[in-house]
Amino acid sequence: MTLPDCAALGTMHGKAAAIAPPLARIGITLVVPIGLDTDRFGTFTPEIPRAGTMEEAARAKAHAAIAATGLSCGMASEGAYGAHPFIHFLPIGREVLLWYNSETGQKVVERLTDNTPCYDNATVCSGDEVTAFLKRIDFPQTAVIVAATGDGAPTLAKGLQDRAAVDEAVARAAHLSVQGSAFLQTDMRAHLNARRMETIGRLAERLAARLATACPACCAPGCPARAYALRVPCEHGCGGRDGPDADRCLGQHLSLLPDGDHAGPLRRLVPRPGMGPDRPAREDPGRLVRHRSRRERRQVRHPDAEGAAGL
Repeated sequence: MTLPDCAALGTMHGKAAAIAPPLARIGITLVVPIGLDTDRFGTFTPEIPRAGTMEEAARAKAHAAIAATGLSCGMASEGAYGAHPFIHFLPIGREVLLWYNSETGQKVVERLTDNTPCYDNATVCSGDEVTAFLKRIDFPQTAVIVAATGDGAPTLAKGLQDRAAVDEAVARAAHLSVQGSAFLQTDMRAHLNARRMETIGRLAERLAARLATACPACCAPGCPARAYALRVPCEHGCGGRDGPDADRCLGQHLSLLPDGDHAGPLRRLVPRPGMGPDRPAREDPGRLVRHRSRRERRQVRHPDAEGAAGL
């Protein structure tokens, strides 16, 4: 199974600038359909809520790109930005990049978390407050969205990269607001947010590395280069665990956290006799192998230790 020469990219926001170079290095030319409306799958502003998960939205964009170009393979990305789930005054961003082969049904997904995204918002009442916000977000490399304040207030302008246009939109928003204020936020569309485009580029590098790594047994692309120890059957019909290298085939079997860690159910593994660095572990219900912090290791006692309570 080989990679195609061309693949469709579902975007209307210039993401090819970040995604195309890593794909070109592995011999894939991206084709962006003209006139493809990916905003129908969800927008960052409230006009069109995203239906489903980030991966489902990315898959819908990839399918739309395939349908528009007639190519067999497509790809697309989806992002979500907001407050950090644990440190609420800090922002966080999550990106998903998906590759889909319509002929084989193969799907390869990479995820990445940006802990320092260019994502911010503020309610402003004066020109000085507007200036402070624009400086904070690295304007005009990051564009601005202006809306009136209050529940259900309309978005007045998007993609603003000119200070005069920002001031005009802020004045209109203040006129519509009972408080005389305006709501500013960063425009998170990739072509208007340099930091997000950079994050998508890093994600594309990771996906390209995966696509360039084939299963040793069946040659299916998409095997994570950093993983080799889980014994999982290959979905591409290479004989599952029977071949000498089949249990290294991970092309479709790992769900990855944004930082690349295993995000699926924790597997129970025990070492084989004589297991070395190049010998995979086997599944067993006896023990649960996972990384623990130093503090956790101090707190958790082995059940065989003297006086230890049953776990």
